[in-house]
Amino acid sequence: MRLTFLGTGSAMPTGDRFQTGLLLEAGENTLMVDCGSGALHGLARTGVGYEGVDTLLLTHHHLDHISDIMPLMKARWLAGEESLTVVGPEGTESLVEGLLDAHEYMQDRLDLTMREVGPTSRSDPHEIAGFEVAAMETRHSMDCLAYRFEATDEAGPITFSGDSEAFPDLVDFADGSAVLVHDCSFPDEVDVSNHPTPSTLGGALAEADADIGRVYLTHLYPHMEGNHEEMLASVGKQYDGDVRMARDGLSIEVSEN
Repeated sequence: MRLTFLGTGSAMPTGDRFQTGLLLEAGENTLMVDCGSGALHGLARTGVGYEGVDTLLLTHHHLDHISDIMPLMKARWLAGEESLTVVGPEGTESLVEGLLDAHEYMQDRLDLTMREVGPTSRSDPHEIAGFEVAAMETRHSMDCLAYRFEATDEAGPITFSGDSEAFPDLVDFADGSAVLVHDCSFPDEVDVSNHPTPSTLGGALAEADADIGRVYLTHLYPHMEGNHEEMLASVGKQYDGDVRMARDGLSIEVSEN
């Protein structure tokens, strides 16, 4: 299974990072996860491109995770593609319908399929674009889902926290994952809720009883730029696993944990 970071930034642009987007590939199956501002450009830079992704999965509906939905739809239509499936938590269908109401000329340009999903156990995952996807609720300022991705006969799993505070149950949800992609938005000196700091994430990783191959830090606000070594050191004070910074365009072939 291949993971590509299309955007690793936040709601406050830095000029160096697009907003949130991931691309998953397993055999012939492709899945885009979140579609923040600029993530479509990140997708266009891959060999898959927007022509090759017919399913978008949303963690939640904050602007920095959905801003490129309409540009994605228009790009696929102009490229001659005929369909798109949008999957996400409760309210996803009304969100997309509202966007189409605001951009009436895009009505009926694509054969749209919309599907809403909720939390589910690892033993009873959702089937999305050829991936088995378990979901759990996170701790954020609006309803948000973390996702755990598996694909038949492919290495993995890969778990994505979505936006969330760090807490041990979420880390345990990732138990056995080759890769955990986790929100780490602000430095330790910022008093923040709904997102983790390096020290709170390090504490959750250390407290959980989870076996994780590698952790990538993403959803980085401008406050984090120039402080990456300090971030990694702060996590490392409590957690001795393999932790790295995500960056736009980073593409990794995921091996078994």
